[in-house]
Amino acid sequence: MIRAAIVGIGWWGRMLVNAVQGKSAAIRFTAGYTRTRATAEDFCAEHGIALANDLDALLADPAVDAIVFATPHSQHGPQVERAAAAGKPVFMEKPFTLDLASAERALDAAARAGIVLAVAYPRRFHPSVAELKGRIADGRLGVLSHCQSEQTAPAGLSMRADYWRSDPVEAPAGAMTATGVHSVDLLIHLFGRIDEVYCLSHPRVMARLEDTTAVLFGLANGMSATLYCSLVTAVSARFAVFGTKGCAELWTPEFQFRFSPTPEGPCTGRHAAATPEIIEYKGFNTLLAELETFAAAIRGEQAYPIPPADILHGIAVFEAIVRSAERHQPVTVAWT
Repeated sequence: MIRAAIVGIGWWGRMLVNAVQGKSAAIRFTAGYTRTRATAEDFCAEHGIALANDLDALLADPAVDAIVFATPHSQHGPQVERAAAAGKPVFMEKPFTLDLASAERALDAAARAGIVLAVAYPRRFHPSVAELKGRIADGRLGVLSHCQSEQTAPAGLSMRADYWRSDPVEAPAGAMTATGVHSVDLLIHLFGRIDEVYCLSHPRVMARLEDTTAVLFGLANGMSATLYCSLVTAVSARFAVFGTKGCAELWTPEFQFRFSPTPEGPCTGRHAAATPEIIEYKGFNTLLAELETFAAAIRGEQAYPIPPADILHGIAVFEAIVRSAERHQPVTVAWT
């Protein structure tokens, strides 16, 4: 059993704890630290988590096998470096960092220390993504032309203006930081390198943050892709891949897999849509899956499946999106 410490025990830190505590034989949270101790004491007592006074105490504790961070984005790079210096494996929430330079320093520190470093992109662990990746690889979608994705939620409608997630410094390009980076990671996972981005990001409702963001991508394999993400509308998640043999979609709720085949034969009138194939995945716990995979990597049973090259390229793409939003023009992604 990997004994993990949770650093950052706010809304999302609690989601991570609840995903595994009492549900996993591979990993358990036994310790933690948060800047707002008083608000976390009852939660930690309920879940058997001993609160430390600071991060240094966790890094020096031999009873802590790994550190899981759910902290403000600007802190991520230095926190990875500190944990690496202490020889502690790290699970870092997305985005890994906010810029390429800090990502390179953090990845270099982890490599020199020889620690397991995991970044949290739980969708990679969902069986629908494995189904989609398999069908892309074996040609069942035909020649691919475009990927269309959306990730929306209403969190910004009730988010306090002084909350750190509402701070443009912590969330450049607005909704990209909170939600859109998940789709960027899937683009990299499924299709490889992204060469160019063009982003429009603007505040529609929130006082400080760009809550509505759209991105056009040019991929190295010749495909195009689009992404719409918002913090001020209904909950939705869709990831659709268009090929000559059909359209495969990952769709809420619970990221069901849906494949609509291309009609066969020559057109003799208006095309009729074929009956789609639907695969359901009710109740799959992606947070549990990613944290148990992290534990398996610490035990040496397998490598964590998001390699450093993908982490670094994801940050290069993110940095290019931020620059494009600022400049209102296309930006080439830096080579990594």
